[in-house]
Amino acid sequence: MPLYEYRCASCDDRFEEFRSFSDADDGVACPACGSEDVKRQLAAFATSSPSGSGSRGSGGGSCGGGSRGFT
Repeated sequence: MPLYEYRCASCDDRFEEFRSFSDADDGVACPACGSEDVKRQLAAFATSSPSGSGSRGSGGGSCGGGSRGFT
Protein backbone atom coordinates (compact mmCIF):
# COMPACT_ATOMS: atom_id res chain seq x y z
CA MET A 1 0.00 0.00 0.00
CA PRO A 2 1.44 3.42 -0.91
CA LEU A 3 2.12 6.15 1.61
CA TYR A 4 0.37 9.41 0.73
CA GLU A 5 1.15 12.86 2.10
CA TYR A 6 -1.69 15.29 2.82
CA ARG A 7 -2.11 18.91 3.92
CA CYS A 8 -5.16 20.16 5.80
CA ALA A 9 -6.64 23.35 4.32
CA SER A 10 -8.25 24.21 7.67
CA CYS A 11 -5.32 24.02 10.11
CA ASP A 12 -2.35 23.57 7.70
CA ASP A 13 -1.33 20.31 9.41
CA ARG A 14 0.69 17.93 7.25
CA PHE A 15 0.33 14.20 7.71
CA GLU A 16 0.85 10.86 5.97
CA GLU A 17 -1.39 7.82 5.57
CA PHE A 18 -1.06 4.40 4.00
CA ARG A 19 -3.99 4.04 1.60
CA SER A 20 -4.81 1.95 -1.44
CA PHE A 21 -4.61 3.58 -4.86
CA SER A 22 -8.39 3.50 -5.24
CA ASP A 23 -8.98 5.15 -1.84
CA ALA A 24 -6.20 7.75 -2.01
CA ASP A 25 -8.59 10.73 -1.89
CA ASP A 26 -11.71 9.22 -0.32
CA GLY A 27 -12.69 10.05 3.26
CA VAL A 28 -9.37 11.45 4.43
CA ALA A 29 -9.68 13.44 7.64
CA CYS A 30 -7.04 15.57 9.33
CA PRO A 31 -5.83 13.90 12.53
CA ALA A 32 -5.24 17.31 14.17
CA CYS A 33 -8.61 19.01 13.63
CA GLY A 34 -10.86 16.38 12.01
CA SER A 35 -11.53 18.43 8.87
CA GLU A 36 -12.03 16.56 5.61
CA ASP A 37 -10.81 19.58 3.63
CA VAL A 38 -7.45 17.98 2.88
CA LYS A 39 -5.38 17.93 -0.29
CA ARG A 40 -3.00 15.21 -1.34
CA GLN A 41 0.50 16.58 -1.81
CA LEU A 42 3.08 15.67 -4.37
CA ALA A 43 5.46 13.53 -2.37
CA ALA A 44 9.12 14.20 -2.83
CA PHE A 45 12.05 12.27 -1.52
CA ALA A 46 15.67 13.11 -0.99
CA THR A 47 18.76 11.03 -1.29
CA SER A 48 22.16 11.62 0.13
CA SER A 49 25.56 10.38 -0.78
CA PRO A 50 28.80 10.13 1.16
CA SER A 51 30.90 13.30 1.14
CA GLY A 52 33.36 13.40 -1.71
CA SER A 53 31.29 11.07 -3.89
CA GLY A 54 30.96 13.78 -6.54
CA SER A 55 34.49 13.06 -7.70
CA ARG A 56 33.43 9.62 -8.94
CA GLY A 57 31.33 11.00 -11.76
CA SER A 58 27.60 11.04 -12.13
CA GLY A 59 26.22 7.60 -11.55
CA GLY A 60 22.58 8.39 -12.07
CA GLY A 61 20.57 7.79 -8.96
CA SER A 62 18.68 4.68 -9.82
CA CYS A 63 18.93 1.45 -7.93
CA GLY A 64 21.28 -0.98 -9.61
CA GLY A 65 21.57 1.17 -12.71
CA GLY A 66 24.83 0.35 -14.41
CA SER A 67 28.45 0.11 -13.45
CA ARG A 68 30.21 2.91 -11.61
CA GLY A 69 33.71 1.40 -11.77
CA PHE A 70 33.75 -0.01 -8.24
CA THR A 71 35.87 -3.11 -7.71
